[in-house]
Amino acid sequence: MTQAYNVSPIGFMRSCFKEKFAIPRQPQLAPAARGVLELVAPFDQGDAVQGLEQVSHVWLLFLFHQALEDKPRLKVRPPRLGGNQSMGVFATRATHRPNGIGQSVVKLDKVEAGRLWLSGIDLLDGTPVLDVKPYVPYADVIVDARNSMAAAAPAMIPVQWADAALAQAREHAMRLEEPLIELIEQCLAQDPRPAYQTPTPERRYGAQFWDLDVRWHYPQPGVIWVLEVVPAAVS
Repeated sequence: MTQAYNVSPIGFMRSCFKEKFAIPRQPQLAPAARGVLELVAPFDQGDAVQGLEQVSHVWLLFLFHQALEDKPRLKVRPPRLGGNQSMGVFATRATHRPNGIGQSVVKLDKVEAGRLWLSGIDLLDGTPVLDVKPYVPYADVIVDARNSMAAAAPAMIPVQWADAALAQAREHAMRLEEPLIELIEQCLAQDPRPAYQTPTPERRYGAQFWDLDVRWHYPQPGVIWVLEVVPAAVS
């Protein structure tokens, strides 16, 4: 007999990623992607994080809160295969999960009572986090592990800048006190567009990082050109 269980978030992520588009498809692919996990009561006290200062990385268990579905999917189309080939949901890390649960290993930069400062994240702003567990190298690293579908990191493509866009990014990086240029380059170099798209040079793409709209295009195959970095419109 199937039994239902209830879980509650232990905190919420405040992330540089304000929308799903352009988030790296795996953690650690964009080291400049940073955020803060804000813990909620009763876990927002120092006792809950005592000892974490001895840990360099943590596992986050979280909800894909913008992809929750009532009807489970048995097969999905993972981006790694171009979005055109179906595979069993348990053979992928697609966001469409039976219970909407994701997991990521991220770098722990600083520990405070009620807050964990993280980098290398791949979580959307506002993501509910269900649990935090320390990364244990001797147990979590499996040297002979294999995954023939994703044997290596995706190939990076060159990111180039319009002069004005680079100047804008430098100015906002100073204001935010964040590695904004590195963040943009690390995310865009992974080519966030759907693999089946072949855009015309004039087509523009955009995504929000922190409080900024970043827009780019593909002037030629295999090249990204950042056009502008401007404050995001207030809704």
